[in-house]
Amino acid sequence: MSKDLYQVLGVSSTSSEAEIKSAYRKLARKYHPDLNKDNPQAAEKFKEISCAYDILGDKEKRRKYDNHEIDCDGKPTGFGSGFGNDSSGFHTYSGNPFGSGFSSAQGGGFDFSGIFGEDIFSAFGNAQSSPFGRRTSRRTKGRDINYTMRIDFLSAARGAEKTVNVNGKNINVKIPAGTTDGQTLRLKGLGEAGIGGGSSGDVLITLNVDHHPYFTVSDKNILLDLPVTLKEAILGAKITVPTIDGKVAVNIPPYASSGEKLRLKGKGIKGGDQIMTLKIITPKHHTPELEKALAALPDETVRTF
Repeated sequence: MSKDLYQVLGVSSTSSEAEIKSAYRKLARKYHPDLNKDNPQAAEKFKEISCAYDILGDKEKRRKYDNHEIDCDGKPTGFGSGFGNDSSGFHTYSGNPFGSGFSSAQGGGFDFSGIFGEDIFSAFGNAQSSPFGRRTSRRTKGRDINYTMRIDFLSAARGAEKTVNVNGKNINVKIPAGTTDGQTLRLKGLGEAGIGGGSSGDVLITLNVDHHPYFTVSDKNILLDLPVTLKEAILGAKITVPTIDGKVAVNIPPYASSGEKLRLKGKGIKGGDQIMTLKIITPKHHTPELEKALAALPDETVRTF
């Protein structure tokens, strides 16, 4: 068969490698069998341009073609290498006219992803097609779905179960005790379905934890500033305080000082404690009796500087 490979690709013999590659890309997209299922001639045209590019897209093969050492089918003309003498005195060719890109004269195994780019195959269901119609499935994992959920402080501290709607599907989410703001939960296999037998993606839930009006967290411990009156601090008292599991009674020892800490064992997160820092609050209004009583007390030095 005699034909000009440059004309097959629509380029000139002086075209650069980039120009030849670009021309092949355009033609391959135009005549790919998967895009021309109603055109039986497309597969033959696709085969023709692919064979042309197999030669012109290879620097050494193109040199041999330009020097007439191989013909348009990649077969030697008698002037190149790859020949040996048989018993009749004629030369026989032992090479593969299609090069390493093809496993046989019927094709198969040629990697078109380097020419098309990965994007062309996404239009074909992520399967690669050879010029002769053989398909090789490509397993692709499904996409992950990202979701943001806002939860209250106590749900994060104690743990909870929430229901969220992701892509029209209700999903039960178990929030572990001690969840922190910005933490991401991964629900494996609940994302988008895979392609070509690939595994499903995951659902990634980022948790935004609301602030609490008086609790804060340090590791597994719950911290609380505990206001007490001057009378409670001096005389001692039994008061009720909140915890993440409900209210409990606490004894304030007599003559307690502001800044002293009281500890409730096991009232924190997953075995942690609740630590309360005493804050003595003095009266905000004029109290003559208190002033008289304090004036009667002896002077005392509490500063060490």
